[in-house]
Amino acid sequence: MSDRANRIELTNLCMVYDDNDNILVLDRLAGDWAGVTFPGGHVEDGESVIDSVIREVKEETGLDIKAPKLCGLKQWQNADGSRYLVLFYKTNQFSGTIQSSDEGEVFWIKRKELNSYKLSQDFEDMIKIFEDDSLSEFYYYKENDKWEYKLL
Repeated sequence: MSDRANRIELTNLCMVYDDNDNILVLDRLAGDWAGVTFPGGHVEDGESVIDSVIREVKEETGLDIKAPKLCGLKQWQNADGSRYLVLFYKTNQFSGTIQSSDEGEVFWIKRKELNSYKLSQDFEDMIKIFEDDSLSEFYYYKENDKWEYKLL
């Protein structure tokens, strides 16, 4: 690997929404990032990023989505020097019936009601990347041994 090459773990999150200001959320059970968030997961070896977000939404919600649009990213540097990259997508093209999974309960809510739920860590600010076209990155960095973030 050259000095400029990075090891990257690729993941995704997808905001599924409708024309009535509803968003699909997942009340994630995993202890490392529990709370209400969007469905998503890892990009498998040999899989396209778009195919991974379609697969993850199907596995976690039961919905078939189409035409997910890249709208931003979240990233940070792991202790081992690798980069963790979450690609943010959104779509209002979907079919099927929602079904919860082992990841957690899936349900529709009005967007304005989001903050009345227990959200995943930093999700209240993270959703701004999905909704504000002037923003495209949620960046975690360490300052004085403490994790901070900024929206860019």
